[in-house]
Amino acid sequence: MTEFVFRPHVAVIGGGPAGLACAEILSDRGCAVSVVEQMPTMGRKLLMAGRGGLNLTHTETPALFAARYGTAQPMMARALAAFTPCDMVQWAEGLGQPCFTGSSGRVFPRAMKASPLLRAWLARLAERGVRLLTRHRWEGWDTEGRLRVRGPGGQAGWRVNATVLAMGGASWARLGTDGAWRERLLGLGVDVAPFAPANCGFMTDWSADFTNRFAGTPLRGIALTGPNGQTVRGEAVVTGTGLEGGAVYALSATIRDRIARDGHAFVHIDLRPALGVTDITTRIARVRARESLSNTLRKALRLTPEAIALLRQGGDGPLPRDPAALARRVKAVPVMLRAPAALDRAISVAGGIAWSALDERLMLRALPGVFAAGEMLDWEAPTGGYLLQGCMATGRLAGEGAWEWLRDSRRGRYPSAP
Repeated sequence: MTEFVFRPHVAVIGGGPAGLACAEILSDRGCAVSVVEQMPTMGRKLLMAGRGGLNLTHTETPALFAARYGTAQPMMARALAAFTPCDMVQWAEGLGQPCFTGSSGRVFPRAMKASPLLRAWLARLAERGVRLLTRHRWEGWDTEGRLRVRGPGGQAGWRVNATVLAMGGASWARLGTDGAWRERLLGLGVDVAPFAPANCGFMTDWSADFTNRFAGTPLRGIALTGPNGQTVRGEAVVTGTGLEGGAVYALSATIRDRIARDGHAFVHIDLRPALGVTDITTRIARVRARESLSNTLRKALRLTPEAIALLRQGGDGPLPRDPAALARRVKAVPVMLRAPAALDRAISVAGGIAWSALDERLMLRALPGVFAAGEMLDWEAPTGGYLLQGCMATGRLAGEGAWEWLRDSRRGRYPSAP
């Protein structure tokens, strides 16, 4: 398959989904590939994502799927077209992990775990000759252009034909994605946008009593409306400092951006999204007037203690007793959010290598022969399969880009061993 006298050696820095996807492409093209991972094992963030059931991708239409990537959609389009959700399913099933589609359109392996998929993936890469090096850390390049890689035996200089960077963003540093690469690339003339939390929780000022009673309690069956008017139905969780959960994550980009602009953002929680204001008003009015407000809400609407307490937290002053006014509050409990939760607690990040710093092959314009993929790039997407799809799609595109660059320029002069 290869046209080279020597097999080109490509170093892939990062053993997450983007890096492993890149290694798979390059090994299939006949390259000698070394994957460098600083943690003791590969794919730690993938395993964390699979703890609640590994969401591989989503079955919605290609146009809607691509729109989930927001302002990065034009740049992500090529990667997503080359590795579609259907391709993701075929890939997983090719590793012996049959998939199914849930009622929400989300796709999962039947095992509902990441570990069987990761084991099969790593075994296939090893069979293809990919060197999987854990406890090895990339430390840049020396003055002769060699990769500096520090492993258990100390630092070594590698002469490679191409390098693909896939070190993740800056969330969940304990899993290896600490964002330490940012300053190094900035120093080499690569434009890197500041990191910002994505798919994250937010902070607000609950009362001490509300926090003590309800921190960790889910708010199920709600609808959350963000500062731009978008509404998402789902679940949120009360935390000791604010709100998190699926409905919050889905709106996190607009909430984060509004806070950056105004210093705060209001969201509104609909505690009974299946009922209209008129229906709620009628139900409240049917309860005897002598009942307490809590009993009225419980009997009329079956609101839980945490939902009733949340009603008292939101808005100015006490809750209204007028049925229509109270119904309007039930449909739109205002909560002011003042800051995103810590970056390291976010599921993913925005920011990273600017698209203008990359060519169409995902090669860094400032560093010929160096490519980048995954969460190192400046894109974000909601949970629901979009994150994993984006990481793997860009990883594969970077792998194809590195192969094209090697092939077209005949850069195959160095031996395959570092």
